[in-house]
Amino acid sequence: MLLNRRTQKRLMENYTFNSFTLKLEGLNISKDFVFPTFLLFFVSYIFIMLANAGIAFLVLIDKSLHQPMYLLFCNLPFNDIIGNSIMVPRLLSDILLLPSELIISYHECVLQAFSTHIFGTASHTVLMIMAFDRYVAICNPLRYAAIMTNKMVIKLTVSAWGVAFVLVGILLGLTIRLNRCRTMIMNPYCDNASLFKLSCDNVFINNIYGLTFTIALLTSSIGTMVLTYTKITVVCLTSKNKSLNSKALKTCSTHLVVYLIMLISGFIVIILHRFPQYSDYRKFAAILFHIIPGSLNPIIYGVQSAEICKSLSRLFRSKPVMPSLQAEKAKVSAPTIRKEGMKGSGPEGDGSRE
Repeated sequence: MLLNRRTQKRLMENYTFNSFTLKLEGLNISKDFVFPTFLLFFVSYIFIMLANAGIAFLVLIDKSLHQPMYLLFCNLPFNDIIGNSIMVPRLLSDILLLPSELIISYHECVLQAFSTHIFGTASHTVLMIMAFDRYVAICNPLRYAAIMTNKMVIKLTVSAWGVAFVLVGILLGLTIRLNRCRTMIMNPYCDNASLFKLSCDNVFINNIYGLTFTIALLTSSIGTMVLTYTKITVVCLTSKNKSLNSKALKTCSTHLVVYLIMLISGFIVIILHRFPQYSDYRKFAAILFHIIPGSLNPIIYGVQSAEICKSLSRLFRSKPVMPSLQAEKAKVSAPTIRKEGMKGSGPEGDGSRE
């Protein structure tokens, strides 16, 4: 009897330990604002998907945009789609549910955390390789075609995504190995910090790697931007070529604005983590970190880039509605033109005979 009770106790402990069903804390929204919040996120999600997929498709089909700058830029809309396609639909369904119904499986939670961190990391690495492209184009324009070949574009793209996958893979690998003794995710969506907080094991290694990962990523990202833009600024100040300076200002300002939006959005989330009393603001800021860059990136690049604007205008340029009628009109007008030409040439012919 005693052995049976001990066995049952162990089974109960094993069941509560490493549970595959987790609870989400969700957003603290009053009933009056549930529908407006849902509508805002839904419209934002549809716009992000359509705008980013549309601009990536435009670059792929238009041969005039098959340049290193635009091919590297295609990584950005692709990353925005990844970052929002897994997190936002789940968030939309959770907004309409009661707090007691906010349940997520462990595997889905890990997938959500993986996509979230891939999005954040790739945002930095992709913008870093785009900064390198702008540096070569402005500081070394004569060798740009020789350096930024298709092979180099592929290498830069693979390195940007490869670094992101390796860093995030190790981050989540260290978290998955931990035993879980809690089931509440203190966030509206899953991320690495929320997952390892479920554990009662020693998370010292996780904290050390997470801190090293964040510092290394931010240092290399900010360092790359400062270094490249300092050199670009020096070249522009010393150069008397107005067209070069104008081109540099246009392309670099676009890239810099996109980078600053992403960086500021991320820093707001990091800062709010230090203030538990503002947890509701932190939750919204974490969601907006995905939505704001994803919404603004295609707008900023679409408006600022002359080539993309031209490509869009060619795509939506009005075509003749009834070409067959125009062809018939041309056939009818052709004999009339010939007759008029013959009449006009009559006096000249007579004059020539005289």
